[in-house]
Amino acid sequence: MKNLYSYLAGFAVLAGGLLGSYQVQAQVFGSPSTITPATPTTVVPDTTERREVVVTPAAKKQKAAADSAKRTEHMFRAFGFKGIRLTRPGKAAMLALVLPGAGQIYNHRYWKLPLVYGALGGVIYGELYYQKHYSDFAYAYNEVTAGRKKVLDPNFKSGANLVRSVDGLNSGVIFYRGYRDIFYLYIGLAYGLQIVDALVDAHLQDFDVSDDLSLHWEPRMMAVPGQTSFLPTTPGVMFALRVK
Repeated sequence: MKNLYSYLAGFAVLAGGLLGSYQVQAQVFGSPSTITPATPTTVVPDTTERREVVVTPAAKKQKAAADSAKRTEHMFRAFGFKGIRLTRPGKAAMLALVLPGAGQIYNHRYWKLPLVYGALGGVIYGELYYQKHYSDFAYAYNEVTAGRKKVLDPNFKSGANLVRSVDGLNSGVIFYRGYRDIFYLYIGLAYGLQIVDALVDAHLQDFDVSDDLSLHWEPRMMAVPGQTSFLPTTPGVMFALRVK
């Protein structure tokens, strides 16, 4: 019986060895020179269509207009001083503040210079005119009330020599002084308006004024609530505003 078990065990070991050698040969089938290495896995890219972004001149101009208020420039740069960083509208306003008309020159709006200097020149001339007459009447009034001179003195200027009473001289003082003060206000308004003009013009210098506007209108028959069924609509105009 022991011999039988020994034979069976030996047979099992022999069978296992034969099967193991068969599996090894099956795995390395073929000579080493003919074995083809495994092809690596390739990741297939997404088949979604990809288009190259084309930046047109119109798009560049639109982007530049959108960023015009953000671009900064230097001002008062000299002798190693880096200057003050200002946006284009800020620089235009600063130039107009320092020198009237300089903001318009910076914005290349040369045709506005006659308007700027004409307005400022006109109000300054009016201020000088009323100031001179006020000074002359005030001088005449002070001389008469102090008793140094008499009314209708031919040495008085600006028409004060034609006034026949002290009250008339006083009225002239009040009149010319009032208009003198008003022209101070006019000078401030003219000076401030040319600054505002330079500031706004710099903001709108690249503003799109093409025919493709955001506001459209068209005639249309519009329904009227409460209208009779005989004529339920009425002619009208429809406006559409597209906000970008």
